[in-house]
Amino acid sequence: MAVQQPLLGRKPTHRLYRVQGDGRSAIWTPIGAAWPNKDGMGFSLACEAMPLTGRIVMRKIVERAEDGAQ
Repeated sequence: MAVQQPLLGRKPTHRLYRVQGDGRSAIWTPIGAAWPNKDGMGFSLACEAMPLTGRIVMRKIVERAEDGAQ
């Protein structure tokens, strides 16, 4: 079994967002990040803020090109 690096030494694989509203008018605010657990059955979360309203969405981080194109 491979030895995993400590959580803070690795890049997160997912970003956490606070989402208010629906559809195209929804406001997405980044609030934290997530790393997969060693067993692959869950995630460790680091939140910068815990919202009291809206919903929390976790999305896979996709690297973007320098010019902003996806």
